[in-house]
Amino acid sequence: MKTYFSYDELKCPCCGKCDMDREFMARLNHARECAIIPFVLTSGYRCEKHNTEVGSKSTNHTSGKAVDIVCRTVGRRYMVVKELLNAGMKGIGIGPTFIHADINRELGVIWLYEKEEKK
Repeated sequence: MKTYFSYDELKCPCCGKCDMDREFMARLNHARECAIIPFVLTSGYRCEKHNTEVGSKSTNHTSGKAVDIVCRTVGRRYMVVKELLNAGMKGIGIGPTFIHADINRELGVIWLYEKEEKK
């Protein structure tokens, strides 16, 4: 399978570390391949310092098991969410301009961000 995401777009903007989980990346690449549209990432791996700076209390990004994908239209949102779920993502967060995807949980959940989160 093709790899759609570069080290540069996945690395922590604070320190440059990029320790993405292999299973997560395989699922993300599968979702991207099936969606047939680009997934532009706003956030991939985060070190603990950067994760705290953006106000997250979750370990999804610090464990390399999450990304945030730019998404601004309802049609694109549908396609992205559909393929993320088909690829086995367990956490889907929907914001006004992005979609969060992760596998760092046992049960599947979908939630809405009430306001735009800092990335």
